[in-house]
Amino acid sequence: MIQSILIANRGEIATRIIKTCRRLGIRSIAVYSEPDQNLPFVHDADEAIALGGKSAKESYLVQDKIIAAAKRTQADAIHPGFGFLSEQADFALRCQKEGLIFIGPNADAIQKMGLKSTAKAIMQEHGVPTIPGYQGEHQSLDQLIQEANRIGYPVLIKAVAGGGGKGMRIAYQENEIKSALLAAQQEAQNSFGNSSVILERYFKNARHIEFQIFGDQQGNVLHLLERECSIQRRYQKVIEESPSPSLSNQLRTAMGNAAVLAAKAINYDNAGTVEFILTEEQEFFFLEVNTRLQVEHPVTEMITGLDLVEWQILVAEGQPLPLQQEAVSSHGYAIECRLYAEDPSDNFFPSVGKILHWKTANIDGVRYEVGVQSGSEVGIYYDPMLAKIIAHGANRSTAIRKMQYALKHLKCLGVLTNQTFLLALMQNKAVQVGAYHTNFIEQEFDFQKLATQAAEGETIALIASLLYRWQQRQQKRTLIPTLASGWRNNFYQPQQESYLVKEVPIVVHYQYQNTAFDINIQTKNYNVKLISHTHKTLSIAINGWQHKVHIESLDHDYYIHHLNYGQLKTTLIPQFPIIESEKAKGDYLAPMPSEVLKINVEVGQQIQEGQALITLLSMKMENTIVAQENGCIEEILVTEGSAIAKGTLLLRIKEQ
Repeated sequence: MIQSILIANRGEIATRIIKTCRRLGIRSIAVYSEPDQNLPFVHDADEAIALGGKSAKESYLVQDKIIAAAKRTQADAIHPGFGFLSEQADFALRCQKEGLIFIGPNADAIQKMGLKSTAKAIMQEHGVPTIPGYQGEHQSLDQLIQEANRIGYPVLIKAVAGGGGKGMRIAYQENEIKSALLAAQQEAQNSFGNSSVILERYFKNARHIEFQIFGDQQGNVLHLLERECSIQRRYQKVIEESPSPSLSNQLRTAMGNAAVLAAKAINYDNAGTVEFILTEEQEFFFLEVNTRLQVEHPVTEMITGLDLVEWQILVAEGQPLPLQQEAVSSHGYAIECRLYAEDPSDNFFPSVGKILHWKTANIDGVRYEVGVQSGSEVGIYYDPMLAKIIAHGANRSTAIRKMQYALKHLKCLGVLTNQTFLLALMQNKAVQVGAYHTNFIEQEFDFQKLATQAAEGETIALIASLLYRWQQRQQKRTLIPTLASGWRNNFYQPQQESYLVKEVPIVVHYQYQNTAFDINIQTKNYNVKLISHTHKTLSIAINGWQHKVHIESLDHDYYIHHLNYGQLKTTLIPQFPIIESEKAKGDYLAPMPSEVLKINVEVGQQIQEGQALITLLSMKMENTIVAQENGCIEEILVTEGSAIAKGTLLLRIKEQ
């Protein structure tokens, strides 16, 4: 039996594995990088070992460091979680050679599914339905264009290695195929060191359905039903649910059988996921096998009542699967939302900073998988996912209602999140009836409506910031505290404060009289009363409508939580601001805290407008800075691999 497990991962999945270890009486060992030393998972584990380094490639991806930590702590097994080393066959083999149990599938299965072309060929051999396409070794541009013309348009181009949407392009017609191929191959080479691609027929408005599979070392395989993952953005899952609203019982059975067939084709053991595409004509085709525990595994746990991490441990110990297929059953509905540190109003730009306040609502049937707490720093080196919210109900509408309540009451102040975006999805009529597909967000989601709602919330945020600051001043008053705020013995103009909201300056005029405020914002008047206040919670009546807000502040920034608008932010413009040097023409600044991934130019080089200058990396998202004019590179002020702050001067271009 396994007595101790080293968890080669971080954040919420590490905390999740630790919970099962604790319940089973297994000693848990965490490993951590420098930026992660104060995250909850480090303190939750029974023991923790510092790996050193800041980025994943300096810590969680260094096999020697992980193995050394396991031997130092005399761990019996290593659980890789998801991402990092979880799908690296050489690491699974390394664990075996070092006498450590790898809690995951056998290395051969990982290797076979590691390349999409190999995986597809194996599935075709075993009768699993696959998408019409090309996965051959001949990768010349002419050959690929010829195959694309044979398949018919639109065509999906996919890198054979890796995932996460990198190395993927769609060519809708023949005149787009060449540029799409070149772009996909270049991105695949940069991301995975392998430029090879496969071609597949692209199905518009398809759905993404995956089946949770499990195998043991005795050759038994079953599935634990499906998860619908069609609500995606940039090929990344946003919301997952089960049961799928798009499957009939007959189709569910057929897809489940195909998933088991796929697992048996590679002698699969432990946890995995077989992913399918479901067309509008109700045809399904194999996509890939994820040879690890999935991010969205709690959805399956909520409807089956099973602990999938416990199953992983049992199988790794050599025990048979606890259930047979006919004993697997589903109870109710479960939905999961992924909370990311990103700003939906700024094209989902990653957000970094300190979480000043974190709090979730205690709701029956709602589960939180969380990687942060109040005081946690959200940095540039890792994925921006902060938490997962999973709601379970007797039926789909009940689960959605619980999710809406959980999202409204979740407080994450200090960094911007996609909280309001998730709530808007849960309130969307098409989502509520299950009428969505993988392109739903890009094609049908109303971002203008979301922006309009945000604007309404910004007015409340400005008023709340003003009253919060006013209340703080009142508490510090020592001279004639009974005298009205801002009192003069003759007629006077209103007082005012200026704030930035999304980089736009807004002046707030106000007068306090007869226990109320007359406030003017951008020509609109508001009658406001401060009903009650505690340390950081205000109850405010605006034109007779009471609002309850929670406020946190850091320097000149104010973060406001409102039930209907999620997190809002204002920035006070000081009366006497520090004068900063103006940005000179030709200066290129970092738009956010980042790591310098690649410098694409050199001093003295002639460049053209639109040419790539520097590629930055923040939270696994690449951002390429391009030239805004023709000119010559005069000076480069950063180096590859360096961590830089927002506003750092990257380079200068001398206009020609």
